[in-house]
Amino acid sequence: MNGTLSLQPLEASFYNQPTLSLAQSLLGCLLIHETSEGTTSGFIVETEAYMGPEDRAAHSFNNRRTKRTEVMFGAPGNVYTYVMHTHCLVNIVSGPVNKPEAVLIRAIEPFSGIDLIQKRRKQALPKNWTNGPGKLTKALAITMKAYGHDITNSPLYISKGFTPTAISSGPRIGIDNSGEAKDYPWRFWITNHPYVSK
Repeated sequence: MNGTLSLQPLEASFYNQPTLSLAQSLLGCLLIHETSEGTTSGFIVETEAYMGPEDRAAHSFNNRRTKRTEVMFGAPGNVYTYVMHTHCLVNIVSGPVNKPEAVLIRAIEPFSGIDLIQKRRKQALPKNWTNGPGKLTKALAITMKAYGHDITNSPLYISKGFTPTAISSGPRIGIDNSGEAKDYPWRFWITNHPYVSK
C-alpha cells in the first residue's frame, strides 16, 4: 500500500464539508505525527461527530465558549485536544467559523513507526495499541501541545489513505449523561475492522 500513498497533507478544502460527512471521509485517511523520536502513523478506522450548539454531548453545547473550547469556534481543520480521565484526545475542528463542531478520532490501524508505537504503548497485543482515542494519542505521541495546530501542516497532519469498502454507524461511546444525544448514530467506523474500539 505504501507505494500508492502520497503522504502529502490533505488540503484545507477537504475540511470544508459538513461534520457528519467529514467524520466518514476521514475513515481510511492516514494520521501522521513527526517527532524527534521518529515518525508514526495510522489509518483512521473510527470517528465520532460532535455537532456543536445543538448537541448535548458536545463541549460546545449551547455555544459554550471557554478557554478549552475556543479553538472550535475557529476555522475547520484545526486540532482540538483535551484531557479526559488523564488521556489526551484528538479532534479535528469542523463546521464554519463560529459554528463549533468537531470530529473525534477514536481509533487507528498502525501503519508506520511500528517499533516506536510498540515502545510507547508497552502492550503485547498490536490490536490494543491504538483501538481507542486515548491509546492512539499515546501511540503517536500526540499531546495537548497540538491544541490549535493546523492539521494541514507538519508535524501533525492527515494524508490520503484508502477508501473503505463499507462504513457502519451507531451511537457514540461514553456520553450516557447527554440526554437524547446519547442515541444519535454519529459514531462511524470501517465495518468489521479489527482496530475499532468496541
